[in-house]
Amino acid sequence: MSDRATVFDFWSMDLRQVCWAHIVRRWIAFSERSGKAGIIGRALLDCAALVFEYWHGFKDGRLSRDELAVLMRPVEQQLEAILERAALADTAGVSGSCANILARKSALWTFVTVEGVDPTNNHAERELRAFVLWRRRSFGTQSDRGERFAERVMTVVHTARKTGKSVLDFLVACCTACVRGTTPPSLFGLMPAHRPP
Repeated sequence: MSDRATVFDFWSMDLRQVCWAHIVRRWIAFSERSGKAGIIGRALLDCAALVFEYWHGFKDGRLSRDELAVLMRPVEQQLEAILERAALADTAGVSGSCANILARKSALWTFVTVEGVDPTNNHAERELRAFVLWRRRSFGTQSDRGERFAERVMTVVHTARKTGKSVLDFLVACCTACVRGTTPPSLFGLMPAHRPP
């Protein structure tokens, strides 16, 4: 699961899911423009509405995976036809984006057939939100060493919180082990954090 950034293009498109939330935000921006861009944006959003209607039907148990696949086929065909027309329309700020999405079209539909894949990476983005906010507030790091430290501490903090462990207890135990020259503790072996009654 990823956005359309070229840094992810080393993944095979058949093994990848492009995040629909990112794409829909782009199409909303198109739809708010006048002229051809707005028409294209609204047509793309109509397709996206069907995608999410069918997906929610599947998630709610009203549709089987086979039924989801059958319903998505005409939506996929319609969406690709709109994207192809838009890519050829020579519309500033729209045609290039549509061509980019077309180049990744097989990665738009992985969620339809592969168990455990969602059409959006909203869960992952929520998980990373605290780190993104930290980077903005602190202006990030200034060195490779700082990058490694931030990555590791953020991983420890997030893992400890997700497993109900005390971040401070773990960091104190790590520092103590370093000073004593003993084996550092495992984050997964700590006792749960003490919570006030």
